Amino acid sequence: MTRHTLIINVADSSRTLAATIAGALEGETRTVAHRSITPEMLREAGAIIFIGAAGICVRTVIPAVCADKHTDPAVVCVDSTGRYAIPLLGGHIGGANALARSIAAIIGAEAIITTQSDNAGLWALDTLASECGWVADATAEELNEAIFRYVEGRPTALLLDIRSDATARLEATLAPHVHKVRTIAEAADAELIIAVSPRIYSAPEGSVLLSYRPPVLALGVGCRRECDPQGIIDHISSRIISQGLSPLSVGMIVTIELKKDEPLLRELAAAWPQAEVKIFTAGELGAVDVPNPSERVREATGVPGVAEAAALLASAGGEMLIEKSKGCLRPGADFTFAVALDRPSARKGHIEIVGAGPGDPDLVSVRGRRFLERADLILYAGSLVPRSLTLCAKPGCVVRSSADLSLEEQFELMRSHYDAGHLIVRLHTGDPCIYGAIQEQMAFFDRRGMSYHITPGISSFQAAAAELRSQFTIPERVQTIILTRGEGRTPMPPREKLSLLARSQSTMCIYLSAGIVEEVQAQLLEHYPPETPVAACYKLTWREQRIYRGQLRDLARLVRDNNLTLTTLLVVGDAIDNREGLSRLYDRHFTHLFRRGEGPADE
Repeated sequence: MTRHTLIINVADSSRTLAATIAGALEGETRTVAHRSITPEMLREAGAIIFIGAAGICVRTVIPAVCADKHTDPAVVCVDSTGRYAIPLLGGHIGGANALARSIAAIIGAEAIITTQSDNAGLWALDTLASECGWVADATAEELNEAIFRYVEGRPTALLLDIRSDATARLEATLAPHVHKVRTIAEAADAELIIAVSPRIYSAPEGSVLLSYRPPVLALGVGCRRECDPQGIIDHISSRIISQGLSPLSVGMIVTIELKKDEPLLRELAAAWPQAEVKIFTAGELGAVDVPNPSERVREATGVPGVAEAAALLASAGGEMLIEKSKGCLRPGADFTFAVALDRPSARKGHIEIVGAGPGDPDLVSVRGRRFLERADLILYAGSLVPRSLTLCAKPGCVVRSSADLSLEEQFELMRSHYDAGHLIVRLHTGDPCIYGAIQEQMAFFDRRGMSYHITPGISSFQAAAAELRSQFTIPERVQTIILTRGEGRTPMPPREKLSLLARSQSTMCIYLSAGIVEEVQAQLLEHYPPETPVAACYKLTWREQRIYRGQLRDLARLVRDNNLTLTTLLVVGDAIDNREGLSRLYDRHFTHLFRRGEGPADE
């Protein structure tokens, strides 16, 4: 059960401050006057916010102090004027530092953080696991010694066997005394080794090894009906450890729907609470090619193998680290298991297709920016994507425009980096899924079993709405946005001819059509009135941006007279500049639909 946050007021004058904090904090809060506090109230609270002098705060919270930083509550003292938020107890592990920052943001105060790692810009090793979704594989004594060596600036090696957003943040925030290594052998001179890995390592003599276990192993399980689970978990753990892997990195326990209610599955879930239990249907597992198929299993379950198929499917086709292993600890208790490494987490080659947005470097997504900062190769569409988007590349990153490369040369460049285990960003304009020309690339990746993913971007139609200061959907007037293009060298499907789409008189955003604007205008005029508002938007959000407004009857002239070319989006529809037809939700008779602080009721 989640424990509440207790807010304590010393003076009646702080009631408003307390109410402001209570109203904005997430989770349950309880506010009480200082004179009414009891030791039971303090011990029941998960966090304590004290509004008043620090000295009174310390004397008040003493009954809640457990003399153990792992169990102490978070205690934050806020002065009665609301100028400072000071974490006094439970800084990292208890969450007081984070709570102080949240309070400071709510009331416009300054958070006074005194922990050395925060002030020195160092990682908080004691909370790193919980922040990243990992498990710290260390005793309290080992963790304290690691923290001491790290904070003291002793030579530290960082060994990363997996790739994730969290490991990328570590790589981007290395302290001067930390260096990356690829193997334990390379860390021979380090006094501290921080490893993020599912693999079990031994520290060299004189070094302390702090291992964080990311949940990147998929454990596939099959068993006989009503299989007695006694001893099986220990058997599986021993087998995983014998392969140099940590059971703490089991992130998924997976099986077939037929086995979802088996006692063994419940026992495994209880033993490894960090793992998600996932059930697949026979149809899903039947489509997976397994290394060790079994006709006997097929007869019983309808699939050639449960454990391997489930592990491979859950890991997105990752590397099989432990192939199907059979066990039978007593008659009638047959079971099988297999372990695979989550493919996206493997520190191997990966291609991220990133949407660059319409052009302004500030409009790339935070996720896209992070990939650009981590990439070993950035291959960008040079004729459409400003080079300024690539200026955040790390030292040593190869940055190439694809404008002068054939498709085969692009593939060869990406493949060579992929085979070297590099992170590749293929940077496309706007959102890559809208006229992004990525279909052929994905087919190439699929044929070769290459790991790739898509990070969406802001499309130029969204940038057009923003630059035109227009809402492209107007209640009771226009409720549909059509993204399309005119018929140039690439034929349009007959059912998607502009003249047919124009029948709805929706807001229409027409890409790649400046060169055939006369044909576009003629087809639109079959159904849109000649006075329909239009906008020809050139290089949206670039420094060279130009926008020309007019009526549909003038669209071709606007484009031709202003020499608009490839990077032009044509927008047609009554939604442009429309300030009528406001939603009924904005009528003052409907203000009760908004909670305070969320809408027109406060305007």
